[in-house]
Amino acid sequence: MRSLLLWMARNPWLRERLPRLWFAKRAVRRFMPGEDAESALAAGTQFQIEGIGTLYTRLGENLTRIEEADEVATHYLGVMNEIRERRLDGEVSMKLTQLGFDLDVERTFEHASALASKAAESGRTLWVDMEGSAYAESTIAFYERLKAAHPNTGICLQAYLKRTASDVERLLPLAPQIRLVKGAYAEPPAIAFQARHDVDANYLALAVSMLEAARAGTRIRIGLGTHDVRLIEQVAEHADALGVPRAAFEIQMLYGIRADQQRRLNAAGFRVLALIAYGEAWYPWYMRRLAERPANVLFALRQILG
Repeated sequence: MRSLLLWMARNPWLRERLPRLWFAKRAVRRFMPGEDAESALAAGTQFQIEGIGTLYTRLGENLTRIEEADEVATHYLGVMNEIRERRLDGEVSMKLTQLGFDLDVERTFEHASALASKAAESGRTLWVDMEGSAYAESTIAFYERLKAAHPNTGICLQAYLKRTASDVERLLPLAPQIRLVKGAYAEPPAIAFQARHDVDANYLALAVSMLEAARAGTRIRIGLGTHDVRLIEQVAEHADALGVPRAAFEIQMLYGIRADQQRRLNAAGFRVLALIAYGEAWYPWYMRRLAERPANVLFALRQILG
C-alpha cells in the first residue's frame, strides 16, 4: 500500500487530474483546514485557545520559474506579519525548492535570509523542510550557511535515511533546532531503512542521542515530528531516565491527525505544536501523508463517505 501511494504521489497524470475530483477535495479536508492562508491562521487561533502552538507551511515544491519563488517569499512575509498581529504562537516551515533552490541558490538564500530576519523580529524560528534524498546534502549545507547568519533557523531530518545519525553529529556544534520525522519519500534500500521496525529503532536512537547532547550542555531544540505516540512515550521515558526535563523537547503533529492525542499530550505537560498545511498544490503532499501511515486511507474513505 505504501509503495502504491508513493507511486501515485509521483505520477504526473494523476497529479494533474485527481485534485480536480470532488471526492479528492473532500478527503483532503482531514489534513488541512483549507487552501488559503486565512483558513490556516483561523485554525491556528483555535489551537491557541487550547494552548497548542502552530507551524504553517504553504504546499508546493520544485518551481519552474524564479518569479514564482519571489511570490512565495512575499507570501510567507505576509503570513509572518499576520502571525504577529494576531499574537499567535506560530512559526513558518518552508521547502527550499519553494524558494527557487533548483533555479538559483543565491536568490533562494536571499529569500530565506529575509524570512529568517522577519521571524527573528518576533523571536520565532524559520524552519527548513527536508525533501527527497537527492536534496539531503545540499539542504544541510544550505542550513549550515543560513544558521551561521541567522541563529533562529531550524531544519527537518528524516529518520529513515541511514546518513541521519552522522548529520545530527555534524549539526550539534551549531546549536541546531531539529525536527525529526520518519520520512515520506520513496527511497532505495541502499540509503534508507525500509522496514517500519528499523525506521522506528533509528528514530528512537536519534532522539535519544539529541537528548544526551542536551543533557551534556549542547544548546538544541528538539522537535519530535511524529504521530507515533508509542515512540513519543519511549522518548519521554528515556528523557526521564537521563534527567532531562520535558521542556527539552516538543511534539510536532500534523493538523487533523491524532487530535485527541495532541490534546492529551498537551494536558500532560508536553509542548505540542500542530503543523498546518495549506495551498492548492496539495496532491503529492497528501499522498505522502497517506503513505506514512496507510491506515490513514481508512480515515480518508470515511471523510469521503461521511
